[in-house]
Amino acid sequence: MNEIKFHSLNELYKRLLPALKSKKKTLHQKGYTYIYEEDIWNCCKASWSKRTNLELYNMVDDILNTDDEVFDKYLKDYFKGSHRRLSKDEIHSEN
Repeated sequence: MNEIKFHSLNELYKRLLPALKSKKKTLHQKGYTYIYEEDIWNCCKASWSKRTNLELYNMVDDILNTDDEVFDKYLKDYFKGSHRRLSKDEIHSEN
C-alpha cells in the first residue's frame, strides 16, 4: 500500500478539509453555529498529539465521529481562558 506523507500541518489540514467541512455542517444543523472548521481541527489536533501511528482514516473518523459536545466543550474552555478587553488607547478619551 502506498503511504501518504504530509510535510506540514497546513498540507494535512487541506487534506482533511472535506471532513472538517462536513462535520461543521452537521454541527451547524444541530445548533452549534459558532463552531467552525478550525475549531474542529484544533480540538482534534490536541487529541492527536497524544497518540502515535495515526493514519489518515483515523483522523477522518475522529473528525466525523467525535461527539458534538466534545467540540462545544473544547471551544467554551478555550474562550473561558481568553480575556476580551479594549486597549488603553481605545478607551482613553481626548478632552
